[in-house]
Amino acid sequence: MKSVLPALTNKRSSLLLALLLISTAAVATPLQIYGAWHCGNDACTWGTVRDMTDFDAKNHWMIDRGDGSPSVNLVVLSFVDPLKLLNKTNDAQTVNGVPIGMNQQVVSYFTSHNVRVMLSIGGITFVSNWDTALATNPTQLGLNAAAVAKSLGVGIEIDYEENTSPNLTGMQAFINAYRSQLPYDATGANPAARLTIDVGAGDRFLIDLDRKATSDWLTTANPVLDYANAMVPNKQPNTAAAEGNWQEHVTGKSNFAPPILPLAPAKFTGSVYLTSGHNPLPECTNFSSSLEDSTGSFVQTVAPNGAGTTAGMLGYMFWAAECPSTMNACTTPPNTCQGGVGVGAKTYNIPLPMPPLRQQ
Repeated sequence: MKSVLPALTNKRSSLLLALLLISTAAVATPLQIYGAWHCGNDACTWGTVRDMTDFDAKNHWMIDRGDGSPSVNLVVLSFVDPLKLLNKTNDAQTVNGVPIGMNQQVVSYFTSHNVRVMLSIGGITFVSNWDTALATNPTQLGLNAAAVAKSLGVGIEIDYEENTSPNLTGMQAFINAYRSQLPYDATGANPAARLTIDVGAGDRFLIDLDRKATSDWLTTANPVLDYANAMVPNKQPNTAAAEGNWQEHVTGKSNFAPPILPLAPAKFTGSVYLTSGHNPLPECTNFSSSLEDSTGSFVQTVAPNGAGTTAGMLGYMFWAAECPSTMNACTTPPNTCQGGVGVGAKTYNIPLPMPPLRQQ
């Protein structure tokens, strides 16, 4: 008589696999952040006051993915020079330390469509100016940043890319000063209270800053910063590499001395490029071939591994809208990003406005 055990075993295996897939799908957590850094039309300088008709022509895809809803729920205007902000510099391109293009008209362009706005302080160009400002008067820098945030109704992102010897004492003083004016607000009701930080794509870049942020500023028990952005690596990764980088944050680096602690998935976003050289990438133009599609399951379901209690990262950030450098394609007509970012916003049902963020 022929045994029926293999058939039963196969049926059981199929059933278990089906249950596993159903279970995995059930723990998917909706994305809350779906944002883009924005470099203006002059490679992140924001050194001119924009004509808003031209600005809309170049950036309309951001507030209209084709059905009247925005493609993103967050825009981060990049970059503010930290040393000019400390000194409240006034020159041809700057007013009280802020680039003249980062004005209320640009902020309102987005906020009037329920898109949150932040200003990014730093970037790779201003590493030495961060060092100088933090060594000079980090408390005043934090107070100045808080004043700008209140004035414009925006949040502030810390982009301090000192890889070898960051001034962590100075950064702590900056954060303390900012929080003295704008305490941590889990509700997200006050845009100016939103204070975030950029870390490396994984745990092997900006190690000292990452270690400090993970242990002291991004804990779920006593959060000081709202969340971190895991930045783009030096080139667009494939799916496995992107997920591998983000997993490093979730797992931490116990083999480092001192170790980097695990980061709660609810305390960071992952980032991808929109353009490369003279061409837009699928992430901009073709959602079905994009990383925001292929990594979507991971981003929504990655389980905590020592920090936090809920599965799934906060969402995605895209580098970068309009013209990120003189050597890169711009996300302006005909290379706008409705087909990638916009379709993703609709696919993932990105909330507008951004809701209170998960805290655990």
